[in-house]
Formats: sequence, structure tokens, C-alpha cells
Amino acid sequence: MKISMQVNGQSHVVELTDEYTPLLWVIRDMLGLKGTKFGCGKAACGACTLHVDGEAVRSCSYPVKFAEGKKITTIEGLGDATNPHPVQQAWIEEIVPQCGYCQPGFMMATAALLDKIPNPTDEEIDDNVINVCRCGTYYRMRKAIHLAAEKQSALKTTNEPTNS
Repeated sequence: MKISMQVNGQSHVVELTDEYTPLLWVIRDMLGLKGTKFGCGKAACGACTLHVDGEAVRSCSYPVKFAEGKKITTIEGLGDATNPHPVQQAWIEEIVPQCGYCQPGFMMATAALLDKIPNPTDEEIDDNVINVCRCGTYYRMRKAIHLAAEKQSALKTTNEPTNS
């Protein structure tokens, strides 16, 4: 079967024998985008988080058949070195990663959260960014999430058209 999807703004058609293949393996093995990580394989840790039509999804348990016609964003498509997403910039400024393995999933979960709740409270962060970090960088992540909210708000304010 063939599955058509848009990944990081580029159209892709993948051919599979099993429509229940996890989207994670298509992204990593077929498209070569290695930023999305495999952690637990049970949608519990969040290392594999990416966006499907703007929603944070655990791709290790998301059958590729549900990606048909969808817009997928991976950490590689969130921003880049010359134009990082506010979440990526905040992660850098707060020196969040320790080992770094889980951080792409955290950044993707955070970006989705900030799209829904632009200025989240600590409780809203705890309720929505439920990924697991074995290094325990949660304190730095929370600081980075608040910083990213400020950066994203400032960016939106700067980009708003004026009524003149």
C-alpha cells in the first residue's frame, strides 16, 4: 500500500506492506529523519513525539495508515540553525539537555502546548508535557518552557500587522 503525507513541508509517498507500521519507523528508517527518537515503544516516554496536523503524537504507536494526507512536523522541521523555533532557542539559552536523547520529544510536546496555551502555568505544563527524562532536567525544561512562551509571544507581537 502507498501512503502519501507531507513531512516538514515536503510531499512523500511511502510504500509499505503493513499499514500498522508505526509512523516512527517510516520517519526514521524510510525518510532518514533521525531526530525523532525511539524510547519505550509503548507511547509512555514521549521520545518519539512529533506533530500530526499540529497535534503532539507519540509516533511509536501511531499507525502510518492514519498519517495518510496529513502534515507531519518533526524536530528537523520545527526550526533550523539560522531560524530556530522559540522552543529550540529557549532550550539552548537555558542549557536544558544533559544527555539530550529525549529532548526532541520534549520540544515537540512543548511547541504543541504553546500553540494551545500561549502562557502556560506550571500546572498546565505538568498536565500537558508528560514526557520522561531519565537525566531529570525537568527544572531547566520548565524554565525553558516559560522562556519559550515569552519568546513566542514577542515574536507574534512583532509579526502582527499594524492598522495604519
